[in-house]
Amino acid sequence: MIASILAAAGGYLLGSIPFGFLLIRAAGLGDIRSVGSGNIGATNVLRTGRKDIAALTVLLDGGKGAAAVLLAQALGGGWLPLIAGVAAVVGHCTSIWMGGRGGKGAATGLGVIAAWSWPVALAICLIWLVTLWSTRRSSAASLAGCAAAPALMLALAPAPMALATLLASALIVFRHRGNIERLLAGTEPRIGAKT
Repeated sequence: MIASILAAAGGYLLGSIPFGFLLIRAAGLGDIRSVGSGNIGATNVLRTGRKDIAALTVLLDGGKGAAAVLLAQALGGGWLPLIAGVAAVVGHCTSIWMGGRGGKGAATGLGVIAAWSWPVALAICLIWLVTLWSTRRSSAASLAGCAAAPALMLALAPAPMALATLLASALIVFRHRGNIERLLAGTEPRIGAKT
């Protein structure tokens, strides 16, 4: 029980680190929450025009998700990496440092899945790239990856990982509900748009 609590708390705190916010602030570009959608994730960071910072945000957000899983694995394995991974996605979406606000969880979720099963993460990356290329919409690519992730995990990894993936994917899809409405309405901005 104590190990599970530590895995959840550690995963949440790691996931809560708002890299997009910190990097934009360090670059002297103000508060990312006043730009575009107000999110702290890489897609909104890209709206500042800084592709380098957006790429670094993706890497760090994914890295914190993977780190949460790997640290929990070192703590004892079993269910702990699954608990920590889901908690990291929750932390990114509801960062304690951002007053409960955060990003949408896609990059952090991918980092978590990469640490759980790299073949699944690779397949999701391919789906993301194909969808991004065909739609030019980051949200559509993220949603396509989330839709495929639980089935891919069930096919390529143990069932508990598929369940954890389903939970994380459901949260990420929920965080994209505004994007889903705009996609259906045809008003979702394309990648690189300022708003």
